[in-house]
Order: sequence, then structure tokens, then C-alpha cells
Amino acid sequence: MSIRPFRDIKRKKTKEINVGKVKVGGNNPISVQSMTNTLTSDVKATISQINLIANEGADIVRVSCPDERSTKALKEIIKNVSVPIVADIHFHYKRAVEAAKNGAHCLRINPGNIGNKIKIKEILNAAKDNQCSIRIGVNAGSLEKDILEKYKEPCPEALVESALRNIKILEDEDFFNFKVSVKSSDVFLSIEAYKQLSKVTDYPLHLGITEAGSYVPGSIKSSIGIGNLLLRGIGDTIRISLSDDPIQEIKIGNEILKSLGLRNRGVKIISCPSCARQGFPVIETVKKLEEKLSHIKTPLTLSIIGCVVNGPGEASMTDIGLTGGGKGNNMLYLSGVQSNIITNEDILAEIIKQVEKKAEEIETSK
Repeated sequence: MSIRPFRDIKRKKTKEINVGKVKVGGNNPISVQSMTNTLTSDVKATISQINLIANEGADIVRVSCPDERSTKALKEIIKNVSVPIVADIHFHYKRAVEAAKNGAHCLRINPGNIGNKIKIKEILNAAKDNQCSIRIGVNAGSLEKDILEKYKEPCPEALVESALRNIKILEDEDFFNFKVSVKSSDVFLSIEAYKQLSKVTDYPLHLGITEAGSYVPGSIKSSIGIGNLLLRGIGDTIRISLSDDPIQEIKIGNEILKSLGLRNRGVKIISCPSCARQGFPVIETVKKLEEKLSHIKTPLTLSIIGCVVNGPGEASMTDIGLTGGGKGNNMLYLSGVQSNIITNEDILAEIIKQVEKKAEEIETSK
């Protein structure tokens, strides 16, 4: 038993699959994904955006492949990026075959939308021949007609039935290298569908609240929905769907995992909302530190608290801490112990120096 069992999350152990070099499911870390919004046929722009997303901390990136120009572009794109690429395919089976042959590491498809078994078999053969995994992507907005007629509207049972139907299609062809998602823009519907699906299958689950909206509402909806499932031990890979820069999706995804202690990457800042007691401008300081410390990938904790009410207590539990004091005399804490006083003018430079020093110490000790 851990020291703080109330923080323990017992993850459901699912089957392990490969998405290129990234292992999904099993005991592997929960991976974070995003999707490009460039024209995939614009090779230069797509490579640039994928690399920006990867530099922010993405493990996997998805690109849309609606036409042959896009699938042809995959070859050059994959040569020039460092993360596995998922080809997003909806209806045309030939696009899926082309994507697999051109190096895609995973295909996002809904087999039920592809058509007859001959087309599906051709996709699966291409996937097998090219070590390409598949994501069965069930979505409340595109359920099969007969399932929608049966249930009258998208509901958890409808999404799960669609998922199980598509799972059987792949299993019947002896294809098992796949993960599953049952997404909806409705938080309640998504949570319940994933809960039900998790009880009846051991394939890895890709979590997401689809079409969640713009930055603020989308981040909140995703945090509630995905966070709820992760707390239950459900989920092997996640994507935050925002009407915003894909880089923001990665930031939010990593923060969700960081908040739950499921994956630590970079500096975790604990900061107060500020009030009249603050000894230095907390909000401005935190914003600047987030920007200037974004290059740090080593997991460590930093507390920035404006006064002595909670400052010393928070600092005792973080690698580096700053507590506001009177007349601009603020106390720096290192490993929970008082170190020295910092004036308001020196806060940024000193904190950055200490964080970089601590990160180097941690990396050296590995």
C-alpha cells in the first residue's frame, strides 16, 4: 500500500498494442494525442505542425486523409517527424489501404461505415502487412442507421453495441492490433458509454469528448469527462478535442494526467489565486514562469504563493517554493527548507535558475 492510498488509481490492465514506437494499453503510460488542421496534402505545413505538436509533448498525432493526395503525402511526412502518425479515414476503403502502404502507424476507421467484408479484409491485410494498428472510432454523431433506429437516439447502449459489432468484424478476420473509442460531445453519454464498454472488452480505450468546443468550455468538458474515467482506471490514450490550436490540446491533456499523478512531465506549478495579502504580483509571475519554464520536461514541483497563510505549508511539499513576504522580502524554499530571501525584482531570474538547476540534478541522478 502506498503512503497516500487516497491518491491511488488502479488502472484496468488492457491488451497491449503498438502504434508505431508507442505502446498503448497494458501497463504502459497513458499517451496524449492531437490532430493536425492543415491540409495533409500540404506536406511542408503538415510536417511543421506535427513537429510543433510533438515538441509540446504529444506522443501520437493524427492527420485527416480524405483523398489520394493526402495518403500519398504520408510517405514524405512520416520521414520528417518523430511521432507515430494516425491516418483518419471515414468511408473510402482505398484511402485506408493507401495510408497503410504509405507508412501510417495506425488507421482510424469505423469498419461498419466501410462497406462489405471484401473491402474490410483488404484494409486489414494492408494493415497486417505494414504493421499498422487500427482505432475503431465510434461516434454518437455517426452511428449505423439500424442501431440508431433501434435506440431512437444516441445513448450509451447504442455506442457500445456499435463498438462491439465493429470489434467482432476485426476479430472475425483475426485482427487484434486495435484500440476503441466511443465518443460523444455529451459528457454524461461519453462517461457511461466508456464505463459500459470497459466492462465487456479488454482492448485499449482511446478517451475523448468529441467536438468539445472552444478553449475554455472544451477544456472544462474534457477535464470532467476524461478525468472522471481516468479516476476509475479507464483509459489508455487521450485526445482533447478543441476548436483551437492543437498545441493547446496537448497542454490540457498533459495537465489532466499530471493532476491525477498518472503521468508527470515538466514543471507542476501550485499557485494561489492572489489577494490583497500578496507580497508580489502572483498572477503575472505565474504566467511568465509558465512561459519561461515550458522547455523543462523533467517532472518537478514548484509552489508560488503570495503570502505566509498557506505559503510555507505548500513550499514544504514541493521541490522549490516561493512565499510572499512584507516589503518585497519573499522567502525561497528548496526541498521544503527555507533558503534565502528574494526581492520582487529578482523572483523570475532566481526561480528559473533554481528550477533549471533542480531539473539537471534530477536528470543526472537517473
